[in-house]
Amino acid sequence: MKKVAVLDYGSGNLRSAERALQRVGADVTVTSDAQTALEADGLVVPGVGAFAACMAGLKAVDGPRIIGRRLAGGRPVLGICVGMQILFEHGVEHGHDSEGCGEWPGVVEQLEAPVLPHMGWNTVQAPRDTVLFDGLEDERFYFVHSYGVRNFTLGQDGADSPIAPPKVTWAEHGDRFVAGIENAALSATQFHPEKSGDAGAQLLTNWLRTLD
Repeated sequence: MKKVAVLDYGSGNLRSAERALQRVGADVTVTSDAQTALEADGLVVPGVGAFAACMAGLKAVDGPRIIGRRLAGGRPVLGICVGMQILFEHGVEHGHDSEGCGEWPGVVEQLEAPVLPHMGWNTVQAPRDTVLFDGLEDERFYFVHSYGVRNFTLGQDGADSPIAPPKVTWAEHGDRFVAGIENAALSATQFHPEKSGDAGAQLLTNWLRTLD
């Protein structure tokens, strides 16, 4: 049974994430303790609300360092919703630019859509070699957000590199935005797998299978 820590930094559907992971067979601990978060087989970083508030809460429990140390050692991390957004360099809300964790280049900004928030079920376009979305073609996932990443540049320049480029999954609401990323030990989804029924459970199962 894989040990998964859900990082408690004052934001996110902690109990929903805990229950969803337990249902697919993980041994789950909800914690703000750095050592517990570092030692788990997998770390889940949830998040709801404003980018700046989530970053403040994350810094209060030393979250950026925890995430960075895990990734430096190839230890899996999964970000969910705003827990994905804070992994980027910047978030811009109401004209205020907040610094993120900087694990990926890019900016989180308001979607260009006739109706916001984007709330409800939506399909995604995953790459052929996806692991997270394996077996989930044509499935729908549950989104609740007004902000997202509309331009993902890392690994898109076509230059030869010994490092595999990130696998990026897209969705559309008004315009196109990043719905999921698989980048070595770091994965993330803009939607809520814990609220996405059987499809979300299968995605979490797929992620658990990547844990050493």
